[in-house]
Amino acid sequence: MIILGLGCAFEHDPAAALLIDGKLVAAAEEERFSRNKHAIDELPTQSIKFVLEEAGIGPEDVQVVAYPWSYEAYTEKRWDYVKRTLRSKPSHAYKALIKSRDRRKRALGKAERALRSAGIDPQKVEFVCVEHHLAHASSSYHFSGYRDAAIMSIDGKGEFVATLIAHGVDGKIEKLHEILEPDSLGLFYATVTDYLGFQHHNGEYKVMGMSAYGDATKIPVEPLLQKTADGYRVNDDLVWVKKALRHKGHRYAKELIDLWGPAREGEGLSEPYIHIAAAAQVALEDAVLAMIDTHLADILRNNGGHLCLAGGCALNVRMNRRILNHPLVQHLYVPPAAGDSGTSVGAAAWLAQQRGETIEPMVHAYYGPSYDDAAIEAALAKFRIPFVKEDDEACLERATQLLADGQIISWMQGPMEFGPRALGNRSILGNPCVPGTSDEINQRIKFREKWRPFCPSMLAEDAQAILGSAHPSRFMTLSFTMSEEWKAKIPEVVHVDGSCRPQTVSQETNPRFYELLSRFKARTGVPVLINTSLNRRGEPMVCSPEDALNMLFGSGLEHLFIGNYYITKKRA
Repeated sequence: MIILGLGCAFEHDPAAALLIDGKLVAAAEEERFSRNKHAIDELPTQSIKFVLEEAGIGPEDVQVVAYPWSYEAYTEKRWDYVKRTLRSKPSHAYKALIKSRDRRKRALGKAERALRSAGIDPQKVEFVCVEHHLAHASSSYHFSGYRDAAIMSIDGKGEFVATLIAHGVDGKIEKLHEILEPDSLGLFYATVTDYLGFQHHNGEYKVMGMSAYGDATKIPVEPLLQKTADGYRVNDDLVWVKKALRHKGHRYAKELIDLWGPAREGEGLSEPYIHIAAAAQVALEDAVLAMIDTHLADILRNNGGHLCLAGGCALNVRMNRRILNHPLVQHLYVPPAAGDSGTSVGAAAWLAQQRGETIEPMVHAYYGPSYDDAAIEAALAKFRIPFVKEDDEACLERATQLLADGQIISWMQGPMEFGPRALGNRSILGNPCVPGTSDEINQRIKFREKWRPFCPSMLAEDAQAILGSAHPSRFMTLSFTMSEEWKAKIPEVVHVDGSCRPQTVSQETNPRFYELLSRFKARTGVPVLINTSLNRRGEPMVCSPEDALNMLFGSGLEHLFIGNYYITKKRA
């Protein structure tokens, strides 16, 4: 069966994915084509066209469209939402009652417009709605390879649900517990993100990075978030507040300034803001761990400790490190696109499983566009850029030597990654042993805050010695505490708390990047490279050769490898 997963029910991160007979063939986020971060209020038109072209099929060949938003789920939970918000947010409760049909019209109207824009007639294709959090859950569980797994999906909100706890066995997902907005860990964290001067839906990972510098005990966070017997509850007067309570149009309350003081401004690290970030981070972690103990302990004891995690909060790797250190969790799977873009994949997989198909596990994330030599040369000719074309041996040798010499290179190879992490195909690479390399990348290449950490990509066979764990980390969605020996060897990829967010690279999943790492190890004795996404601050990761060339000539980068083409700004 040919199933198109279509993710555009909300205003951010539209995407498309294609499953054929249970195999994920292609997936991409719209932002990579439109060049607008998170593609706010855009339709996944170019994403749909790409996945069809990649599969070699036309719009008329799509049999079913899976959409990760369900009006049935919306109406089912509507009254529970009204009861929860009637006193604290009466206008929200009222709108949930009288505007449900408008919400349905908007959500399904977006899907229809997206299909038509890509040449698909909505009247000639079966259209199936999948609950938002079931799509998240499927994006993790059905691609994990686990037969029996505990499941958690945590984000801002779906139809109304903010957290889903479930159990997956033999492909079937059974709901165990749901928590509805406004009790949302995602919105709690987004509120703190806004207060700390970052853009919500985009800056949460900055709060996570900042939290490592602070002391959580110095700031009271209980007024915002409290644990309950079966989960947690947020304070509606402080978290993601209604308009009357907001401070100058922000999502945090005026009252929060009375509690914590003036909101953060600027880009540096300072008190009390680092402590606020730390307190929010610990509160998030404690709430999630408590739910594991309450709802999933027996399942984890009986299934060998297998847990699948999805939703926007699943991209919080500090939280994931604490989860993986939980005594009942032995195996943790977090997909590369755990946020809303991944619901396009999850909705398609959920439907495929419902129709009796077996989903192939996801072992890599390279489901985006790739470009042949003709496309690369066309881009180079368009800008009249001189280049050197080499064979594989010469290209890899040149890149290895530059990295060994302490140079920073941009590396665009093969299919683009699906999800927010660069995994060796749209990457900026550097030598983790050379002091100052991370600062240089932050300041003159990515133009971002100096305190932001970078990730290590490492040979899978060397990972256990470096991380003290044999747990795979293919997608940079997990975090580990690095061994003392390796902290000293590769300081440029160690965060202030001694942790790192690694990618473990195998020959099977990315042979070219594996070969580059192997050659770097042979040259230097170090099986690790700094790896960060090939983009500047505020931009999506590059997709095309033109994007990569714009990045090269619009930043402090000096070396670019696109396939076997080498371009440099340095004079010979």
